[in-house]
Amino acid sequence: MWRRIAALILKEFKMLWKDRKSRMVLVVPPLVQLILFASAATFEVTDAALGLWIEDRASPAQELVSRFEASPAFHVVARFDNPQAVQHALDSQKVKAVLHVGQTFSADVAAGRPARVQLLLDGRKSNAALILQSYALGIVESYNLARAGQAIAELNIQSRAWFNPNFDSRWFILPGLTVLLTIVAILLVTALSVARERELGTFEQLLVTPLRPMEILVGKTVPALCIGFVEANVIAALACFAYGVPFVGSAALFNVAIAVFVLSAVGIGLVISSIAKTQQQAILGVFLFLSPAAVLSGFTTPIANMPDWAQALTHLNPIRYMVTLSRGIFLQDLSWALAWPQLWPMALIGCVTLGYATWLFSRRLE
Repeated sequence: MWRRIAALILKEFKMLWKDRKSRMVLVVPPLVQLILFASAATFEVTDAALGLWIEDRASPAQELVSRFEASPAFHVVARFDNPQAVQHALDSQKVKAVLHVGQTFSADVAAGRPARVQLLLDGRKSNAALILQSYALGIVESYNLARAGQAIAELNIQSRAWFNPNFDSRWFILPGLTVLLTIVAILLVTALSVARERELGTFEQLLVTPLRPMEILVGKTVPALCIGFVEANVIAALACFAYGVPFVGSAALFNVAIAVFVLSAVGIGLVISSIAKTQQQAILGVFLFLSPAAVLSGFTTPIANMPDWAQALTHLNPIRYMVTLSRGIFLQDLSWALAWPQLWPMALIGCVTLGYATWLFSRRLE
């Protein structure tokens, strides 16, 4: 059995390497996807989850806090009384920003001394963090204008971006781009595999060989797994060494996450391949899946800003989980405990899609 599977795997690699069209589709579609999403995505941020760490209960501090609470850009979801709780909320992405008002704020305002508040931002999503910072500066400016004419010093806000202190957009884009380019390659390889056999007339030859349906699926799955695994690591290495994106997390966790993600993507690709009769249909099926999946992944726009029905659909999207894992591993040093809620849904999606693909393939053979 293993010799038969190994022979089929070798055949798949040779066909992919010798077929110029197959090599081209591994390069062109990712470029098209990048142009599409760069043009259609919006970076507007509304109703962002805000945490409050207020150590001053006097009137000037409460007035400032009320302005943040009334802003449509923010939605207060938590209140903290110690830095450990703030750190945990930012690490677990329960909040996008935390407003910290110190104990001396109102006293400084009353005495005319420089008064400062601190805004802690999640720098893993640099574009959203920059927009939230500009919203906060606008609120502070309106606060200063409202108190104009009083003998107080103008309020200054100090911002600290966690995980991405310089708001470098590459730190935000490239970890997510690693996921998108990987799944494009995997889907194209797997979706075209069976369809190519039908077009070339070699599918019937497979049927008369001793290969069983499960063996054929394994032989077509392994090349896609290898390609996806290698591509993800190559893109991650280029992001780190060519573009300076930090990789502070665990390489072992990253590779485990990639392996689970690749399995789920292979399952989706094999379902498309089992349904499509031609390579054109397979490519169309890939794009029909990728276009909404990329939009619903949280790669460019926050999932929290989507309608409720769209947020529900994201739970069926493996890209959503891997984008979160990739950014967390790259920038945050995500722990295994925090990664587990993202890993098991991908594994479940992989089991369901691979099982369905096996059933479809067996039905086709019958």
